[in-house]
Amino acid sequence: MPLFLAQMPVASQLPPSLPSPSSVSAPARPAATPTFDDAYARARALANDGQPELALAAYDALLARSPGNVDVLLGRGIVYARLGRWQEAERDLRAAATASPTYADVWSALGNTYAWSDQPEQAVDAYTRLIALQPRDAAAYVARGRVLRALGRNAEARMDLDKAKALGGGAVFDALAAALQPRAGNPDATIAAGYTWAASLSSSWTDVGTGPRWNDQVAGIRHYTKAGSLGVETLRAHRFGLHDYAWALDGYANLWSGAYANLRYQRGAAARLFPANSGRAELYQSLGKGWEASVSDDVLGFAARVNIYGVSIAKYTGDWYVQLRHQNIVSAGSHGTGERLLARWYYAGDADTYAEATVNSGRSDDPLSLVGGQSRSGGGSATWVRYWTPQWGTRVGASFSRARGADNQRGVTFSLYRRW
Repeated sequence: MPLFLAQMPVASQLPPSLPSPSSVSAPARPAATPTFDDAYARARALANDGQPELALAAYDALLARSPGNVDVLLGRGIVYARLGRWQEAERDLRAAATASPTYADVWSALGNTYAWSDQPEQAVDAYTRLIALQPRDAAAYVARGRVLRALGRNAEARMDLDKAKALGGGAVFDALAAALQPRAGNPDATIAAGYTWAASLSSSWTDVGTGPRWNDQVAGIRHYTKAGSLGVETLRAHRFGLHDYAWALDGYANLWSGAYANLRYQRGAAARLFPANSGRAELYQSLGKGWEASVSDDVLGFAARVNIYGVSIAKYTGDWYVQLRHQNIVSAGSHGTGERLLARWYYAGDADTYAEATVNSGRSDDPLSLVGGQSRSGGGSATWVRYWTPQWGTRVGASFSRARGADNQRGVTFSLYRRW
């Protein structure tokens, strides 16, 4: 019983106008204010349970109680980043980093925010600060390596991958390392970390409407080094009732920072379907922030020489690679052009498995075309590549093209890959 009631007279002595003690209600107790730690735990739970707006309100209340609290700024900055509110996320995380420059979690969150908001240079700086604070953290090297790869700084990215592996990252980091391999216009030019050899066997069949189907086979083996890779191929073609064979050397070489080149030489001694001699030179250059450009020249030594001059612009963004290529096809007495749009999706998060689609128009955009710049009005293809084990993979594809005054062409391709 409250103290003031305990000191009053007994019920029989109370004035008639007052209620008896048994009918007097105790005053309501004010709700207890949660401790700061309990309120902080509640805010984190809301953020992790997918209730970002409630989490932001909780963090706002905590900052009102403790202005400039580094843990609260970190938590709120992470929520803002998850919502894509990049400026607010950067504001909170920068404030936390200024207040506590040795707080590793802050630099990790800041690096993630910059990486997600397409600010790779700032992300590299933040991850570098994180590595300085936690030099034995393999995940920090992997995170920085991803951003360096997006910037085209391949040599530095490989150094981070090697460091992560040396720190015992295990299988999960081996998978991430594979994702950081350069994704060139030709994915076969690169290989997952830990392998130095790869072999492939492919076959394609094309229905040309009338006459027997065309079919082509290619067998190749490629060796990879830190300087690049070199492949040897044998090619067979059966078209128009004729057979032909050729062999080729195909190399990729790393050049200066953000640059690499593709050089190819192909020889068809009989020259029935393949050109007697053909070659290619293409130079790729990173432009920063995931952009890449290339220039190329393909020379096809048919009876009348054909040159295919190409220029392309490409963008790496997340798990996507998108490229637009324009070509001029020049031969004696004729001239043509071609455009191709390619989109490749690394949906599994590594460089081994992807889906790809192309759309093309104008003249042939295939620099190794056996008919060297055949006029086309349009076409497209779809391809799926998957490694079923670390060593074995497959490629399946379908294509379609049409040309004015000619039958439509439909083709399928199957390839088998082995690496060691």
